[in-house]
Amino acid sequence: MHATRKLWTWLAVICVISFSILGWVGKEIYLTAPPIPKQVISTKGDVLFTGEQVTLGQQAWMSAGGQQLGTVWGHGSYVAPDWSADWLHREALALQELFARRDHGAAYVALPAPLRGQVDTLVKEELRTNTYDENTGVLAISSIRAQAVRAVAQHYIGLFGTDPQLDKLREQYAMNAGSLPRTDERDALAGFFFWSSWAAAADRPGQAGLSYTSNWPHEPLAGNSPSAGTGVWSIASVILMIGAIAGMIFYHGAHKEEADPTPPKADPLFTLKATPSTKATRKYFMVVVGLILAQVGMGVITAHYSVEGHSFFGFPLADILPFIVSRTIHTQFAVLWIATAWLATGLYIAPAISGYEPKYQKLGVNVLFYALLLIVVGSTACGWLGTLQHQGTEFSFWLGSQGLEFTNMGRIWQYLLFVGLLFWAFLLGRGLWPALTKPSESRGLIAMVFLAALCIGGFYATSLTWGRTTHYSMIEYWRWWLVHLWVEGFFEVFATAVIALLFSRLGLIRAATANSAIVLETIVFLFGGILGTLHHLYWTGTPTSVIAIGAMFSALEVVPLAMIGVEAWRNYQRSKAAPWVQTYKWAIMSFIAVGFWNMVGAGLLGFTINTPIALYYMQGLNMTAAHGHAALFGVYGMLGIGLMLFCLRGLSSRLAWSDALLKPMFWLLNIGLAMMVFMSLVPAGIYQAVASISKGMWFARSPEVIHSPFMENMVWLRVPGDVVFALGTLFLALFALRLLRGGAPKEAAVAASQAPAATEA
Repeated sequence: MHATRKLWTWLAVICVISFSILGWVGKEIYLTAPPIPKQVISTKGDVLFTGEQVTLGQQAWMSAGGQQLGTVWGHGSYVAPDWSADWLHREALALQELFARRDHGAAYVALPAPLRGQVDTLVKEELRTNTYDENTGVLAISSIRAQAVRAVAQHYIGLFGTDPQLDKLREQYAMNAGSLPRTDERDALAGFFFWSSWAAAADRPGQAGLSYTSNWPHEPLAGNSPSAGTGVWSIASVILMIGAIAGMIFYHGAHKEEADPTPPKADPLFTLKATPSTKATRKYFMVVVGLILAQVGMGVITAHYSVEGHSFFGFPLADILPFIVSRTIHTQFAVLWIATAWLATGLYIAPAISGYEPKYQKLGVNVLFYALLLIVVGSTACGWLGTLQHQGTEFSFWLGSQGLEFTNMGRIWQYLLFVGLLFWAFLLGRGLWPALTKPSESRGLIAMVFLAALCIGGFYATSLTWGRTTHYSMIEYWRWWLVHLWVEGFFEVFATAVIALLFSRLGLIRAATANSAIVLETIVFLFGGILGTLHHLYWTGTPTSVIAIGAMFSALEVVPLAMIGVEAWRNYQRSKAAPWVQTYKWAIMSFIAVGFWNMVGAGLLGFTINTPIALYYMQGLNMTAAHGHAALFGVYGMLGIGLMLFCLRGLSSRLAWSDALLKPMFWLLNIGLAMMVFMSLVPAGIYQAVASISKGMWFARSPEVIHSPFMENMVWLRVPGDVVFALGTLFLALFALRLLRGGAPKEAAVAASQAPAATEA
């Protein structure tokens, strides 16, 4: 008990220190972010853009799809370009031509190599020289650069308008004509793209050779190449990771783990009676299955748009369901169904653990369900309208789509979801309260579940921190608090504690051992995970301290995954501990799959792009998508499915249960995911990485690469994996339908001799 208290103290200290450092970094980002000039003028005095236009352009881009329509500084979708890299390259080419004709009276390509070298030097000096005046807030650029800026601006004004000469390019980018109907917003958009590329190339004051984005993206024409710090901290992070893994293996070897207890002869939960509130959670799980089907369907459409930007096998689907909408729903539903599965699990286990059904708990569960349903349907419908530009930028921010990956829904829906999550934590807490106040071996586990629930509810508030005019660097800072700490952090702590609690209730692990193990595991996870958030922010206009801290601490996130195989093997042994454990076989197998994908998706593929030097060349490419799919579904998705199956086991007729449907569901989902990742996304990501390293980020994201024969073949090679995966979701849907109908399988899921009678819920 004393040792466990010390662990809790260490956990509190680590959280306080880590969040203090994370807050300090946020302050530094705010103070040193790329300045938005009050005016961008030429040396002749012509005003090209104003600060208000740059801010409006940011809003316009987000309302037109934002991170679902290309990327800025690397974060977003991968069919359209990274607009900051694209602008930078186009401006560099325009400057080459203008300097060549001014100084040599000929086109750049007609010049001999020595003269081209002179021109290239002039281009680099023009792009890297920071002429922003902090006192006046004015960015003054040369008249020749102003010519280049105007020419490039016209390209984007036409692209986001209806210029028929750019129809083919729009089709390659999977964007509709007239993405921004208003002329003033298209003009402002050009200002925002210019500003993002200016920050990517202009040297920070007093730091020659280092831009505001630490020289990202790779662009030889602008002199953008990895900084010394990018290389040094990459090497240091690998050394730290190897040393930490060695230390962890030594610790495990020096501390012999206590053997699991002898399991009970019968299922301890078999006679557990479902309470009214736990019965009410079943509809949550049915909605989860529906969201999975919708998400997979939208994923198929989104992937196909990589080949046909406006059509689905010839049908003009983009007229009503364009790429930006299908991808928005695909990414948003992924988070929503996983979160819903975990929320419902919490509501299910609370009365089961405490043996107490609070008054009006069922009413609260039902109210929360319909509130969440309203949020899902309302945010999706309004987001659809907002992205199609039917209502304008203000509507998009408040009710439509904010254009931010994984947190697209409008601010009103975010307020409602925040209230809903706090209400969920309240329902969970009142259900767990008797168990929290009663001394027991499991109290530490229950406390961890409740604390994680409070963090899940409270930390969603980070999505409310930015406004319509907030600086883009700060939006990204707070967005990754939500995506990394909320989804990848506290939800995972919650799920891990719930699994340990369930296993202890089944008698498969000792509660006292699990208490200290979970706290220790949380310490290890959050020690790297909290500050590891910064590895998402290397190139978003942040100071170099972000690279140093993010590289070192995100490397520590990989350390626990080195022993994940041991935990997976222990879970597999537990699944065979007693005949009755087979009742939960596919829930436990899902937890084993979580271990596998944690090692492969989060560990192997995650660390592939984790170091600053790797991410410098691969941010925003298909290697990111490979890691994202393997980690998000493989880890969090399979975790959600495993928890859902565990709860449905106690909510459904034992005779209606069908392992014959769950077995193909499990294998098809995992095999399909592996095919999708390793037959398509990884080869495509490697191909793009070569393009990025050899020529630049602009080239890796250009139509020449994205629509090259190799890349389009990779899209078609994704089809077999998609089909296998989709079949897995259909088996899951059939299983859910069977439970709803209450039909009996051909063979009983549990031998009749294991219990006197089946429990109906």
